[in-house]
Amino acid sequence: MSEHLPPAAEAPLRHDIRLVTSMLGETLTRTHGQELLDLVESVRTAAKDDSLDLPELDLPTATTLARAFTAYFHLANVTEQEHRGRSLLEQRHEHGGPLAGAMRRVREAGTDAEDVAATVAQVAVRSVFTAHPTEVARRTTLDKLRSVAALLADPDSPRRTRQLEGAVDLLWQTDELRIDRPEVVDEARNGIYYLEGLTSAAVLDVLEELEEQLAAWDVDLPLETTPLRFGTWMGGDRDGNPNVTPDTTREVLRLQAVHGIAVIRRKVNDLRRTLSVSVRLSTVAAELQARTEEMLEGLPEVEPRYRRLNLEEPYRLFLTCVDLRLQLTERRVRAGAPHQPGRDYPDDAELLADLMLLHDSVLEHQGPLLAGGDLRRLVRTVAASGLTLATLDVREHAEKHHHALGQLLDRLGTLDKPYADLTQAERTEVLARELAVHRPLSQQPPPIDEDGRRTAEVFGVVREALDSLGDRAIESYIISMTRDVDDVLAAALLAREAGLVDLASGVARIGFVPLLETVEELERVEPILEGLLSEPSYRELLRLRGDVQEVMLGYSDSNKSGGIATSQWQIQRAQRLARDVARRHGVRLRFFHGRGGSVGRGGGPTYDAIMALPFGTVDGEVKLTEQGEVISDKYALPVLARENLELLVAATLEASLLHRQDRRTPEQAKRWDDLMDQVSSHAHRRYCDLVERDDLAEYFLACTPVDLLGSMHIGSRPSKRPQQDAGLDGLRAIPWVFGWTQSRQIVPGWFGVGTGLAAVDGSEDDLREMYASWPFFRTFLDNVAMTLFKADLEIAERYVATLAPEHTRGILAVIREEYDLTCARVLAVTGDERLLEREPVLRQTLEVRENYLEPLHLLQVQLLSRLRAGEESPDLERALLLTINGIAAGMRNTG
Repeated sequence: MSEHLPPAAEAPLRHDIRLVTSMLGETLTRTHGQELLDLVESVRTAAKDDSLDLPELDLPTATTLARAFTAYFHLANVTEQEHRGRSLLEQRHEHGGPLAGAMRRVREAGTDAEDVAATVAQVAVRSVFTAHPTEVARRTTLDKLRSVAALLADPDSPRRTRQLEGAVDLLWQTDELRIDRPEVVDEARNGIYYLEGLTSAAVLDVLEELEEQLAAWDVDLPLETTPLRFGTWMGGDRDGNPNVTPDTTREVLRLQAVHGIAVIRRKVNDLRRTLSVSVRLSTVAAELQARTEEMLEGLPEVEPRYRRLNLEEPYRLFLTCVDLRLQLTERRVRAGAPHQPGRDYPDDAELLADLMLLHDSVLEHQGPLLAGGDLRRLVRTVAASGLTLATLDVREHAEKHHHALGQLLDRLGTLDKPYADLTQAERTEVLARELAVHRPLSQQPPPIDEDGRRTAEVFGVVREALDSLGDRAIESYIISMTRDVDDVLAAALLAREAGLVDLASGVARIGFVPLLETVEELERVEPILEGLLSEPSYRELLRLRGDVQEVMLGYSDSNKSGGIATSQWQIQRAQRLARDVARRHGVRLRFFHGRGGSVGRGGGPTYDAIMALPFGTVDGEVKLTEQGEVISDKYALPVLARENLELLVAATLEASLLHRQDRRTPEQAKRWDDLMDQVSSHAHRRYCDLVERDDLAEYFLACTPVDLLGSMHIGSRPSKRPQQDAGLDGLRAIPWVFGWTQSRQIVPGWFGVGTGLAAVDGSEDDLREMYASWPFFRTFLDNVAMTLFKADLEIAERYVATLAPEHTRGILAVIREEYDLTCARVLAVTGDERLLEREPVLRQTLEVRENYLEPLHLLQVQLLSRLRAGEESPDLERALLLTINGIAAGMRNTG
């Protein structure tokens, strides 16, 4: 949002927003007449004057009005993005980018070059794109908006004005709503759309900037290193999504490889056109010539004319062979055929070796100028993205593994009682014993029911992917709802059945990642990890995987189960405990942060979040999720894509180098931790008192549009977990946050914090000291303050008064009481007189948006009232969905 703009940049921004929205007004007049524009303006003016009382509107008018205000937000958002990009470029020109700032602070701290070099060698930043359904805008709409942004970046001219008018007109005449729910492959295509752009440009720009910054320290960034990579869950996230089948995973991996190879081939062919070094004028490495001859023997398809024409241009001939092998690789992947040595590439490792051979030859014989540029960027592209653009994670619920294994073990007849009747300790003993031996539990495919077979088959798909695309295609298998050691061992044993793990033969082709999602599981991180790392068979598996254990932390579900204060604090404590356990066992820990877009799901500024992590927990590696509207907001425009990726790398480096010890004194650490324990405990009680109310489900479902989320068709995954009742327990975190956000109560982002802070009354000086000197506490409170400002209980009152059953309406009074307390307590700690006082530009931006949000909220309440009264029609649902779309665009997040 425009909070990244300095005040001086606000005037040009406002000018461009007026420009595009006035064009929208002209479009409305052309397509619907002056009456519509007059209605829009009268409603907006009344909202601005706090006198809006929306009359009952017929459905066609309501639909068009909702579309008009939604289009305003889309145009305002993309204009803010474009101006944010301009401002970032100016700041980069004047002061350098995030990496320059981070390395300046590292130098000021007295860090030596050897330390920097050792840390850089370990840097592994991975942004993981998930298919969590929070992006309400269609990709078609996003494409139209990118066109608007590109035109705004051009110099003003009559031609640009005409093109902008056409782009706005086309946006208005494009349907904002999806006709059907996307399939898993559709979601994967959307992710690939972003990944292609990022791996082609932004990633390379960031790595070149990192290389330049390190050069000032005389530190090299080897070409084949991979400090910045991408991951994806699209096609691999099976937890609660029956649409992610083994065949779907195969198809998505195939799709990733086809697009990944296409990206590489474009760069290979660009280089082939330019790298015209002639042996009449220069020399090349003998090893490269030998490799060319070796490849030509297996590639009779290389036409004689190419062999003749490129005979004196060996680099072109070499790249012709590389390109042909990539074509054959793509053909093999499409057909699902086996690798043919000497013809196609088995994986990215062999391709990278060929390209390094080319680079080394050019560097030695033609010099660094020719070895840099396009050749260097090609090598870095392959090193960063492999053949598949991103590494796929697979995720499944822990109980699914036990269901499949139970049938296999019961058939063996070696247990004293059915597997399902074993205690957790007994299961752990049985699974550890089985993992240590070499014998399989059954033939393949295993003789189990359909549900178990689907779970077991996925491990076979993983093996196929590794055989076909290389070890980087899939690296991690994530176990949702991990409660103890047996949950991880069960997945490892199923992997052994598929040939992915064989400890006797020294084989461990994938890693296993416990996902700790609830407050209870986070509190048990120490015994879970201690038990896992103490188990000899699993410890051997880790040794084979380089002594690295990944642990995923679930921000969304822990927030839903315990409230934001307890969720944030337990995640902070869990990382410290896990860090210490891993150190005792000589294991390197990689934390995978499962953050959502909204504050209520762990969102917030990424740089601040990384710098607020406990000391010693980054250690060169950061892995985190990106999802929904966050992906389009961060990566839609090239300048923003580069900035956000560079921020991620810069924060990881800075935290790794400068945050190895607690920045607090031992006395501060104990005092502040004790205070946070009290804040968390009282906030948790207050939050649970609310969410455990018998009437909360009725209140929530009545006065929020959560029941319509499925009709938005924004994701392939159901909004409820399977086999759950109609209450709130089975509701996923996204619809939970979605409902509260649409009704402007935004409970998950702040509720309970005021009570928690009030519980340590008398410690105001300590809290202010914590806010000033402890990044965790400051980031936590700043995110809460942002959410408090976005909440609007006057609007919420409209929802409750109109929609909530009378006997539940007292809940809003409880929410209002906690809201007032939280505002007062947060301001008392920050020392501000009002929320966002230190962010005046952001505050003004949000206040302006309110004039356009209020009509959408009142329209939504009006339409929900008709729906709750029993009126049914496709037009009513469409009008409601448009209000949801518009409010999400205005709030800049969905759930």
